[in-house]
Amino acid sequence: MTQRCPWPKNELAIQYHDEEWGVPLQDDGKHFEFLTLESAQAGLSWDTVLRKRENYRIAFADFDPVVVARFGEREVEAMMTNPGLIRNRQKLVAAIQNAACFLSVQAEFGSFNAYIWQFVGNRPICNQWKTLEQIPATSPESDAFSKDLKKRGFKFVGSTTCYAHMQAAGLINDHLTDCFRHREVQALYCEQTRRAPAF
Repeated sequence: MTQRCPWPKNELAIQYHDEEWGVPLQDDGKHFEFLTLESAQAGLSWDTVLRKRENYRIAFADFDPVVVARFGEREVEAMMTNPGLIRNRQKLVAAIQNAACFLSVQAEFGSFNAYIWQFVGNRPICNQWKTLEQIPATSPESDAFSKDLKKRGFKFVGSTTCYAHMQAAGLINDHLTDCFRHREVQALYCEQTRRAPAF
C-alpha cells in the first residue's frame, strides 16, 4: 500500500498531493495560479479551493496575469455571480491587483520564478518531519517572502499563505519522511538542476 502524507482525504486531494504538491516549480504560469488559489483559500480549506480550481481557471483566463491585470468592475461583477468561485469581493479584487504586481516582478527580475527562489537561496529546503503536527504554518523564509510581496503591493499574502505557496511550489519539501513523495520531489529538483543549473 502506498504510504503518503495523511492530509489528502479525497480523490482530488490525493491527485494533487501525488502529482503537484512539493514539485519544484520553474514556471511563472503555475506560480501565478498557485498564488491566486492560495490567496483565495485564506480562511477556508484547501479542499474547497481544489473543487473550484477549474472554475477559477476559466474565470481567470487560464491564469494569465497579463489578461487578469486588465480585468475591471465588469469582470468582478461577473465573478461575484459565479457560484463556481469563492465569491469574496476583496479576494477577487486582490487577485486582479496581484496580477499587475506579478507582472511588475517579472519585469524587474526577468521572471517571478527567479524572484521567488532567492528566498530559499535557490535550493529547496528539505524538512524531515515525521508527523503533521511538526509542520509549521510559517517560517523565516515565508515571513521574508510575505513582507516583500506586501511591499510590492500584493494582497492576501500573509506569511501562512506564503508558506503554503512555498510548500506547493517545491521551495520547501514538507512531505513527511515516510511519504513516497518525500524522496521523489527531491530527486525532481536534482534532475531539474542537471538540465538547467540556475532557477
